[in-house]
Amino acid sequence: MVRMNVLADALKSINNAEKRGKRQVLIRPCSKVIVRFLTVMMKHGYIGEFEIIDDHRAGKIVVNLTGRLNKCGVISPRFDVQLKDLEKWQNNLLPSRQFG
Repeated sequence: MVRMNVLADALKSINNAEKRGKRQVLIRPCSKVIVRFLTVMMKHGYIGEFEIIDDHRAGKIVVNLTGRLNKCGVISPRFDVQLKDLEKWQNNLLPSRQFG
């Protein structure tokens, strides 16, 4: 079966492991989008270090959790939005300015 959104799957597994109180979580498959997103989260202090494991397949990432994460997820509505309507959709979909 094909995964439709690997970033959403990765963030959901991080969120579930954080709720369970785990110190590490294994994310697979690895992608450039996930690595860049985890780099931003690490820079802001939400997660610890992460290690990319190359298994000559899709790859794996081991993320060290710090316990500072409350909730993380993706906002991915599948609507066709024109550029002039982008501001309206942004105000309707995104949470408050200081959240996330």
